[in-house]
Amino acid sequence: MRSDEIKKGFDRTPHRSLLRATGLKDEDFNKPFIGVANSFIELIPGHFFLDKVSAIIKDEIRKNGCVPFEFNTIGVDDGIAMGHDGMLFSLPSRELIANSIETVMNAHKLDAMIAIPNCDKIVPGMIMGALRVNVPTVFVSGGAMQKGYTKDGTPIDLATAFEAVGKFETGDITEEELKDIECNACPSGGSCSGMFTANSMNTLMEAMGIALPGNGTILALTKEREELYRKAAKRICEIALDKASIEKFKLRNILNEKAVRNAFAVDMAMGGSSNTVLHMLAIAKEAGVNFELKDINAISKRVSHIAKISPSLTTVHMEDINKAGGVSAVMKEMTKRGDDILLDNLTVTGDTLLERIKDATIKDTNIIHTIDNPYSQVGGLAILYGNLALQGAVIKTAGITGARTLTGKAVCFNGQAEAIKGIVGGKVKAGDVVVIRYEGPKGGPGMQEMLAPTSLIMGMGLGDKVALITDGRFSGATRGASIGHVSPEAAEGGMIGLLKDGDEIHIDVDKYILSVNLSDDEIENRKANFKPIKKPITSSWLGQYRSLVTNASSGAVLKTDLY
Repeated sequence: MRSDEIKKGFDRTPHRSLLRATGLKDEDFNKPFIGVANSFIELIPGHFFLDKVSAIIKDEIRKNGCVPFEFNTIGVDDGIAMGHDGMLFSLPSRELIANSIETVMNAHKLDAMIAIPNCDKIVPGMIMGALRVNVPTVFVSGGAMQKGYTKDGTPIDLATAFEAVGKFETGDITEEELKDIECNACPSGGSCSGMFTANSMNTLMEAMGIALPGNGTILALTKEREELYRKAAKRICEIALDKASIEKFKLRNILNEKAVRNAFAVDMAMGGSSNTVLHMLAIAKEAGVNFELKDINAISKRVSHIAKISPSLTTVHMEDINKAGGVSAVMKEMTKRGDDILLDNLTVTGDTLLERIKDATIKDTNIIHTIDNPYSQVGGLAILYGNLALQGAVIKTAGITGARTLTGKAVCFNGQAEAIKGIVGGKVKAGDVVVIRYEGPKGGPGMQEMLAPTSLIMGMGLGDKVALITDGRFSGATRGASIGHVSPEAAEGGMIGLLKDGDEIHIDVDKYILSVNLSDDEIENRKANFKPIKKPITSSWLGQYRSLVTNASSGAVLKTDLY
């Protein structure tokens, strides 16, 4: 066992003495040591109950002949951090989480791991860290939140709450209606109820085979979810107790190129958050997989969009997908077209993806459409290129509410705060293209989510009349013609930084184009006189991050000798 390095031999007497102080007995030193990586934190609705989840998991690990050691990571709630400078710390938290997983697991030579993530950057951070350690790992998330309802029975969620601010600003709803939404949009613990970033990543873990079926859709705080926790804990012990399985189920043997491509394919079919692009690129790098941003469109062309979930379709939430057959039903239906699902890939349960989904069926075709009746013949995400995005930009096509082509005049803002003031102040009109720059990984620094400005635009009735482009990123709750991750970003001299109010911007989603109608000579003249803005910061951590982070087209990973 890997853990023998800290527990076997006379020279490990001090180590065993320290371990005995934690409660270990003689018989425990012959058992596998299982790391229980928990993201419990009382600030986040998807995480405040995970201390109880870990207790269930540790109990099951002990029953199955192994020794659990729980440790914690940090977590940031993107919704609470949204719209102020707290959001600068959200994406950087992914790197801290990955570093903490790698540090604890390798410093103590634990044999295997069960990881308990749920929300936002915590899921990809844990996956990235686990890939570095490369021991058998089972992921089991906390579970999805229930959808909420207003007093009149309308289904609502977090996106409703953000968009309600814009509606209140324009007088479309009363203060009483606003309070009704506030009190009911997030009715329970769990990862916010739509196909936002958290549930997108929890779903993709099923597609990658690193979590058990149901991980992305079974509701939190239910008996069904507790059964999933116990199954996951039992499974990691089955692996850890068998020498051949320890080698077979090392994480990189499962999360390989096929798994990455499966994740993107399912993401396309279900219209996941645009943040998944950022995170899956980073995960691919940690897995040693050769996958680039440009490869995504090729997958999109071969995958039908068959499940539409809030915010794209506001009445459908994760609990509805679960009742309709879950992620397995989506994948089974995808195979009927021959979509880009690589069915022979190994999963953590020991079966192939094909074996896992062979008995899955769609139970409600109004929720999960058939291949013969898709929302779109192409996937729910696209990568756009052009002189405004030489290295690419990302749009969640599943969330578009207006036209898929647009030519409009740029209205430029140097940061999210400036944009919010401008939108509320009436600076943005129908037909405009809102430009929010200096919010990329370096420019922010930290690559803030733009949910506040996109929600204001939707709430003010402009969602199908304007587009928004940014070198920042979007919440999974964002909808509308919202184009993010524009690379190169403004802070590194990208074209988005050279734009001026009134410049004519052309967007064609189906032709994958994002460009500005300027001559080459004019662009060169602007470049010659351009000096990027460097925002002052007082945070040591954000200073370190800005000096090391790459742009969004590379997954915003930190520079190391490995990349």
